[in-house]
Amino acid sequence: MAEIRGGGGGCCPPMDLMRSEPMQLVQVIVPMESAHLTVSYLGDLGLVQFKDLNSEKSPFQRTYAAQIKRCGEMARKIRFFKDQMSKAGVSPKVILDKDVDIDLDDVEVKLGELEAELVEINANNDKLQRSYNELVEYKLVLEKAGEFFASAHRSATAQQSEIESQQVGEDVLETPLLQEEKSVDPTKQVKLGFLTGLVPREKSMVFERILFRATRGNIFIRQSVIEESVVDPNSGEKAEKNVFVVFYSGERAKSKILKICEAFGANRYPFSEELGRQAQMMTEVSGRLAELKTTISAGLDHRKILLETIGDKFEQWNLKVRKEKAIYHTLNMLSLDVTKKCLVGEGWSPLFAAPEIQEALQRAAVDSNSQVGSIFQVLRTKEMPPTFFRTNKFTTAFQEIVDAYGVAKYQEANPTVFTIVTFPFLFAVMFGDWGHGICLLLATMYLILREKKLSSQKLGDIMEMAFGGRYVIFMMSLFSIYTGLIYNEFFSIPYPLFAPSAYECRDASCSEATTIGLIKTRDTYPFGVDPVWHGTRSELPFLNSLKMKMSILLGVAQMNLGIIMSFCNAKFFKSAVNVWFQFVPQMIFLNCLFGYLSVLIIIKWCTGSQADLYHVMIYMFLSPMDDLGENQLFPNQKTVQLTFLFLALVSVPWMLLPKPFILKKQHEARHQGQSYAQLDETDESLQVEITGGSHGHEEFEFSEIFVHQLIHTIEFVLGAVSNTASYLRLWALSLAHSELSSVFYEKVLLMAWGFNNIFILIVGILVFIFATVGVLLVMETLSAFLHALRLHWVEYQNKFYEGDGYKFAPFTFTLLGNEDE
Repeated sequence: MAEIRGGGGGCCPPMDLMRSEPMQLVQVIVPMESAHLTVSYLGDLGLVQFKDLNSEKSPFQRTYAAQIKRCGEMARKIRFFKDQMSKAGVSPKVILDKDVDIDLDDVEVKLGELEAELVEINANNDKLQRSYNELVEYKLVLEKAGEFFASAHRSATAQQSEIESQQVGEDVLETPLLQEEKSVDPTKQVKLGFLTGLVPREKSMVFERILFRATRGNIFIRQSVIEESVVDPNSGEKAEKNVFVVFYSGERAKSKILKICEAFGANRYPFSEELGRQAQMMTEVSGRLAELKTTISAGLDHRKILLETIGDKFEQWNLKVRKEKAIYHTLNMLSLDVTKKCLVGEGWSPLFAAPEIQEALQRAAVDSNSQVGSIFQVLRTKEMPPTFFRTNKFTTAFQEIVDAYGVAKYQEANPTVFTIVTFPFLFAVMFGDWGHGICLLLATMYLILREKKLSSQKLGDIMEMAFGGRYVIFMMSLFSIYTGLIYNEFFSIPYPLFAPSAYECRDASCSEATTIGLIKTRDTYPFGVDPVWHGTRSELPFLNSLKMKMSILLGVAQMNLGIIMSFCNAKFFKSAVNVWFQFVPQMIFLNCLFGYLSVLIIIKWCTGSQADLYHVMIYMFLSPMDDLGENQLFPNQKTVQLTFLFLALVSVPWMLLPKPFILKKQHEARHQGQSYAQLDETDESLQVEITGGSHGHEEFEFSEIFVHQLIHTIEFVLGAVSNTASYLRLWALSLAHSELSSVFYEKVLLMAWGFNNIFILIVGILVFIFATVGVLLVMETLSAFLHALRLHWVEYQNKFYEGDGYKFAPFTFTLLGNEDE
C-alpha cells in the first residue's frame, strides 16, 4: 500500500490536524456493461483520482473517442442555445431536482430538432430583417431624392414659362432637368443618366472627390443628410448615412460610378424621374414595410416562445451533457484488458473511502444487471501520492493561502493549522485599531450572514475575492479589535476603557503635551497602553520602543515554531539525520543569538534597566571579551554570552558537514552487493523520488548533495539575521497605520470642527470618512495582508515547508454546473 507513514512525536500536534489524509493506490476491474454506471457512481462519490493508463495514445485512438465527439457536438448546440437566450433576454430555469435522470439519446434527438428549428427561424428572420432594412433605406431615397427632383422640376417649369413668354409663336419643347443658360440646338442635347442611393456619412466627402476625379469632373452630385441613424442591410449595424444623386453622361462614366459605389459600400436603389411613378413606389414601399414589420414581430414572438421552451430544460440538458462528457473522458483513462471485456482503472483514494468505493461498485453492478461484479484491490507502489486535506468553509481560505505558495508534500506537516491563528494575528499587529477592526467586522458579518444568497449570485472579481476570504477577514477583524485594545486606539483616539489612567499631573504646568510632572497615583493600567501616553512628546519614542521589541519577540517565536515543525516532520518520517543535524543546530544557532536577544528584552522590561541592547548585541561579536559595564542585565552575563557565541559558531559546521557524509554512507550500505535493503533514515529534502520502474537504483551524487547542504546552511545562517529584521515590518506598518489615522483625525476632522461652520464641518466629515475607508480600511488592509502573507511564506514556512507535492484532484460532478467550457 502506498502509505508513507511514520510515528508522530508526542510534542507535535495530532496527526489528523497536521498531516494529509493517508492515501492508497487502488485498482478497479470493471465489466464493459457496467463501466459507464460505475464511473458515474464514483463521480457522485468524488473520492477517486484516476490515473491515465492510455497516455501514449492520442485522443482519437482511445476507446470512447466517438462518444466524446458526440457529447462535444451536443455541448456545441447547448452553447448555441445559451448564446441565443442571452441575446433574447431569456434566463434558463433553475433546476430544483438535479437527480432527474434523462436519456442521452433523447437529449441528442431533441437538441438536433431544436437547433434545426432555431437556425431556420434565425435565417428567415435575418432575411426578413435585411429586406426590411433595405426598404427603409429605399423609402429614405424616395423621400430625399423626390424632394430634389420636385425642386428641380419647379425650377425648370419656372424657367420654361419665362422662355415661352419671350419666344411667342415658337414650338415649345419639353424642358430638361438641367437647363443651360443659353438656348441649345435640340439635335445637340445630351440625355443625362442618374444613380441614387446611400453612402456612409464619414465616407461621403471622399466618395464625392473620387467620383469627380474618376470622371474628370463630368458629373453632377447632390447629397442630403439623414438625421437619424439607419441599420445597414449588409452589416446589420446602425450607421449614419447620406442620400446621394449622381448625374452622368455616357455608359463609360456609369461603369466607373458603379465600381466606386461598390468600393465605398454605397447601397444603390432604382428611382423614377416621373412624379406619378415616385408616388406609386412610395405607396408600395410603405405597404411592404408594414407587412414585413408584422411578419418580423410574429417571427420574434415564435422565436422567444421556442427559447423559453429550451430554457425550461436547458440546465438539465447542460448538466447531463457535461456529466456524460466527463464520464467518457474518465473511461478513456481506463485500459482494456486482454479479453477486451473489462476495463482496468487505477487511481488514488483516501484510506477512509475504501468502503464507500466498494459499495458504489456493488451498486453499479446491480443497477446495470451485470452478471460479473467489479474487482477492487489495493496496489503497492513507490510513487508519491497526492495531498488531500479535508477542509470546511472556514478553513478552506486559509488552506488556499498556503497552497498558493506550494502544495504540501504527502504527509508533510500542514502550516495551515497554525496559520489560522498566526496570519490574522500578525495582520492585526500591523493594523491594530479597534475602531477600524469593528468596521471590518461589520463588513464581514454582512458577507457571512448573506453567504447563501451571495454564493448563488454572479459577483465581480474583487467582490468574489472578498467573499471567498470572508472568514479570513473575519478573523483579521477580531484580532484587529484585540490589538487595537492593547494599543488603546479607536480611530487614533485613546479611551480609558478598563480603568482611569495610572498617572495624574502634579501641578498645572504639566497640562501641555508633555509627560514631565506626571506622578503615578493609581495601579498600573490593567490592559494595554495607558491612555495618558497618547498626545504627549514621549508617545512616539515609547510606542516605537514597545512595538519594535514586540516585533522581534513575535518574529523569533514564529521562527522557532517553524523549526519545531521541521522536527515534527523529521520525527514523523523517522529521519534521525534531520533531527540531529538540522533541527538541533538550527535551534542552537537561532536561540543563542536572537533567542538570547528576546530574553534580554524581557529582562529589560521587567527590571526597568537602562541597558543599551544594540551595544550588547554588536559588541557580543566585535569585542566578546570586553566588560559590559552599565549594560549588564544579570550576573555572569559575559560568560553566558561567550558560551552562546561559541555554540552559535559550532552549529554552522554542525549543519554543514556531517549530513552529506552520513547520507553517502547510508546510500553505500543500502546498495552494497546489489542488495536493496530498505533505508530507515532518509533525508526527505534530498531523497530522489523513486518510481515503480526504477527498482531503487537512484543515482547518488555526493558533490550535488554537499553543494545543496552548503546552500541550505548559508541560507539559514543569513536568513536568521534577515528574517529577524524582516519582522520589524510589524513595527513599521503599525506605526504608519497609527500615524495616518492620527493625521486624518487631527488635520481633517478636528480642523473642520474648529471653523464653527456647518458646511465646512460636513465637508470635513465626508473627507474623513472617505479617507478612512479608502486609505485605512482598503489600502492599509491590503498592505498589511500582503506583508503578513510574506512573513508566513518566507520567514515562517521556509524553516520546514517544502511544498513540492501535488493536490488531490478527484473525479467529481460537484463543480460541473459552475465550469465554463
